[in-house]
Amino acid sequence: MGDIEFGTALPTTDNIGEFAQRAEQLGFDLLGCGEHVMFHGPVANTFISLSVAAGATQKIKLLSSIVLLPLYPAALVAKMGAALDVASHGRYNFGVGIGGEFPKEFEACGVPVKQRGSRTNEALEVITRLWTEEKVSFEGRYTTLNEVSIEPAPVQKPRPPIWVAGRKEPAMKRTAKYADGWLPYMYTPEQLHDSIEKIKSLRKEYGRDVESFQPGVFIFTATHADGDKGREMAANRLGKQYAQDFSKLIGKYALAGTPEECRKRLQEYIDAGAKTVILPSACPTDYIDENTRLIGEEIIPSFRSG
Repeated sequence: MGDIEFGTALPTTDNIGEFAQRAEQLGFDLLGCGEHVMFHGPVANTFISLSVAAGATQKIKLLSSIVLLPLYPAALVAKMGAALDVASHGRYNFGVGIGGEFPKEFEACGVPVKQRGSRTNEALEVITRLWTEEKVSFEGRYTTLNEVSIEPAPVQKPRPPIWVAGRKEPAMKRTAKYADGWLPYMYTPEQLHDSIEKIKSLRKEYGRDVESFQPGVFIFTATHADGDKGREMAANRLGKQYAQDFSKLIGKYALAGTPEECRKRLQEYIDAGAKTVILPSACPTDYIDENTRLIGEEIIPSFRSG
């Protein structure tokens, strides 16, 4: 295997075990799952769905893509993340984002949407300490800890990898300061390249190692022998998912078209610096299995060395 890691994401809230096993058999390195409390349709909880996937698989890594971190107490996330890392024998990757595009879920959880950035930053500090230290005491704006230990601690040492998702500069700063990896979405290769350079520069400022930083990208994908069909599927699916017109945005932000067209576009992201690429399906439910197979068999192998 080359030094590029590839993943996909759980497409639905059911048949999780079967999909996870297929993804593992197809050779994906990572299996992602996002979450919302509520959204424009049925949506998962990342901890629950990845736990089901963990029990159905042996080696594929599990990625929260992403935990809506500001909606939880930090200590609770530290506990759930550690528990999932233990249950999966050290396969958990902790991806976080601040959300905010669906304010009703913040209201429902009693969290002011304007606090989402500051809550996330404090939570990352707290979770890092709870995963790497015992008897942690902390006095913050949102969190108070008095000699708190998470037992059992995560299997991975010093802790599970932390990924930050987002698109804007505050997310890049958060990545540089607290995380190991960057996972932007709805991004062009040019945006990806610029963001990687910015994060590396910020990491130096913060006195953090640049070499270990893992740049990634999350790209919705629809591939079909008929390229126009692939693009149409992606536009329809993302249009529904985000409740906006995506017809003009597919060429910019998605991987859509024939397998050959997708390979060419994917090469641009890899040339821009991506080392981890998550390729979730953007297609109708009845085509997801075929789409995932084509990604696994017709697109990814071109980027594997050996």
